[in-house]
Amino acid sequence: MKIIFSSKCLEYGSPYHPENPERLRLAYEFLKDKYSFLEPEPARDEDLLLVHSKSYVERVRRGDIHDADTPAYENIYEYAKLSAGGAILAAKEKAFSLMRPPGHHAGKEGIALGAPTLGFCYFNNIAIAVKKLGKKTLILDIDTHHGNGTQEIFQGDSNVIYIPLHTYGIYPGTGLRSEGNCYNYPLKIGTGDEEYLNTLERALREVDLSEIEVVAVSAGFDTFSGDLGGLNLSEKCYRKIGELIASLNLPTFAVLEGGYTKRLGNCIHEFLQGLGD
Repeated sequence: MKIIFSSKCLEYGSPYHPENPERLRLAYEFLKDKYSFLEPEPARDEDLLLVHSKSYVERVRRGDIHDADTPAYENIYEYAKLSAGGAILAAKEKAFSLMRPPGHHAGKEGIALGAPTLGFCYFNNIAIAVKKLGKKTLILDIDTHHGNGTQEIFQGDSNVIYIPLHTYGIYPGTGLRSEGNCYNYPLKIGTGDEEYLNTLERALREVDLSEIEVVAVSAGFDTFSGDLGGLNLSEKCYRKIGELIASLNLPTFAVLEGGYTKRLGNCIHEFLQGLGD
């Protein structure tokens, strides 16, 4: 699987913020000799408007964001558009987007489903890519945090099934029950490989995927042992996650969400090896 990456996404941020450029620089350095890379173009404004309101897009353009988790960095609008463009290219090429900022907490108007903050996200990259692709899609969200923005955007959308596996009792405090086409699988803090994989197998078995044409993965790696999310997955678990997704035998792309340890690149590599070509 090819990787989408631009060094421009390393140009902003604070070293004191968990979602900092160093996390991606280290991941890129680990992966650069193992995969082929493609350079993304920024998403167009009309792409952003597929999922976000015009007023919210304008707020991000102006830097009118007052959120301690999600600062209004200089030129964040351009960086966020480039990250969304990475997701669009990943959907087209069936590739992995190694870009920042992440996106799955961003809803139609920004903060979604009553969450306290935007959770490091500006535009919902995977939602933009799925809407632009226009196919019947399974969005599988493996980030430790519930993708409240993704659920808000696709709730009731007959073209999308949303399945997040996420940690119960942490930010954003949503996703405790399934609603319509959104099938939530909350997990207890401390969940390890065996229980996680059993839950994923059950989710893929229980939900009717017979009409699905494409799988889109919100690929968060903050489920890794010692990361922010309170789960306890090993690096090898990500290979098995990839293998389970590959067993669906459907075109698949993935977009980076969380993952804040120095082993992010290792986790991504295991996941991509599981997915295969």
